[in-house]
Amino acid sequence: MPVRLIIVDDHPIVRDGLRGILDTDDIEIVGEAADGPEALAVALRTAPDLVLLDLRMPKMTGAEVIRLLREQQPGIHVLVLTTFDDDADVLPAIEQGATGYLLKDTPRAELRRAVLAAAAGETVLSPTVAGILTRKAQEPEPRTLSPRELEVMRFIARGATNREVAGKLFITEATVKTHLLHVFAKLGVKDRAAAVAVAYELGLLERQR
Repeated sequence: MPVRLIIVDDHPIVRDGLRGILDTDDIEIVGEAADGPEALAVALRTAPDLVLLDLRMPKMTGAEVIRLLREQQPGIHVLVLTTFDDDADVLPAIEQGATGYLLKDTPRAELRRAVLAAAAGETVLSPTVAGILTRKAQEPEPRTLSPRELEVMRFIARGATNREVAGKLFITEATVKTHLLHVFAKLGVKDRAAAVAVAYELGLLERQR
């Protein structure tokens, strides 16, 4: 069975070029969209395996589109393909559950391989983006948690597994693991139980009555 793919980009010439590169025996282009709302509608109608998504488009940010796609169809995968590789673009996209993040200078053969890998749920990152995430993970973190990290920790404190947390928040298990690694670094702990205990001590979590 070929991978069912939607191409989302606000430039028709880019969509045409991507169709020419990707429309092969292994990949079936089942739809195109020029903005976020259209992407959501096309995805709902065609039930693709993968959405190939530009980040900066009219009407809705790329991170918003990823979040809504994941809520609408939890099993869907999203591969970002963009020209932007700064922290402000990369981190929100990954946090919202993007399976991969590539730049538009990616060679054709590599792009085709990445589409097949991302459709199978494998994480695909350009070297620049991988470097951003590595640097971010190595930065000293304050002992405060982001709203998303707190959401994850509330479920963990109730005994939820990574898979259960991913299902509740419409993100991938890999994203849950990334959030937990950030929490461990911020709280100076090495496991989930210690993270929960320290979060209670610091008042980051409220004890259940």
